[in-house]
Amino acid sequence: MTKFMKRTLLLSAFAVQALAASAAYAFDVGVVAFQMSSETHARVANAAAEAARGKGWTVTQLNAEGSLPKLAEQLDTLVNKQVDAIIIAMGKPVETDAQLQSAKEKGIPVVGVMSGASPHMLFDIEVNEYATGAQSVLYLLGKLGYQGNILSARFDGNSGTRIRGKMLDAVLSENTAVKDLAKFSMARTQSWRDDVRNGMQALFLRHQGQFQGVWASFDGQAYVIDDLLQAQGMKKGEITLVSVDGAAETYRRIADPDSLITATMMIPFEQMGTNAIDAIDRIVVKKEPKANITEGPYLFMDSVLVDASNVQKFLQSK
Repeated sequence: MTKFMKRTLLLSAFAVQALAASAAYAFDVGVVAFQMSSETHARVANAAAEAARGKGWTVTQLNAEGSLPKLAEQLDTLVNKQVDAIIIAMGKPVETDAQLQSAKEKGIPVVGVMSGASPHMLFDIEVNEYATGAQSVLYLLGKLGYQGNILSARFDGNSGTRIRGKMLDAVLSENTAVKDLAKFSMARTQSWRDDVRNGMQALFLRHQGQFQGVWASFDGQAYVIDDLLQAQGMKKGEITLVSVDGAAETYRRIADPDSLITATMMIPFEQMGTNAIDAIDRIVVKKEPKANITEGPYLFMDSVLVDASNVQKFLQSK
């Protein structure tokens, strides 16, 4: 083989490698979070974006800021841009059905995280909210000895938190010695913390001295409730406060002798975002069948109860 041919072959090999690298980098994924001011939304979206960049992909990361019209507009933008795939953190499949259908028609695969199922998405990555909600309630009832009164903070604007609230009602219907004296339902608003603070403060004043436990549908609500109870002079153990999500701040409060947060059901949000990107990589890039990952409309991950017995492990992992 002549030097010329060797050089030609070598240059060709370099060109192929360069094209392959370019093609890998050119994969464009859109990552949309419904409300980045919510820690859980941000944790999913940021983890997904980081995992995508780690693969050399181009990332278009968007924040709908809690607005349904803006979410629909951003999905329209990504579809019109012809991105290669879309990840939606805490999306609204029913309200954005037209946008998801358009994505499917244009061959753009969509994976949701904690969003709910849609016939236009590959699947949604979830924890089993029925099991998670029931376990959080049963833990609370266990701490109360299955008798007494509670207050509850709910949020029906998200499928996951809505299911958790329904499981609260289901468990209470079979354990009638525990009464939910009053429930506060959070509105879908950008000032949701103020909404929770005002709503729960009113319940605390109305039912002062009448309740032994509080159930919150997610940790963000629990933080506000914890602050209110501490401001009223409540001490750890006087009120059992249980919620769902799991975060560094939650673990800190569980371990804090001044905080009333007793336990949470930890949902692996970062791993969900990473798994969404891995699923797109396997299905879209590597052409694996979706059935290799999950058969149905959901890919379930496990939630874990965190309380004083194991919180140090979670604090050390942060």
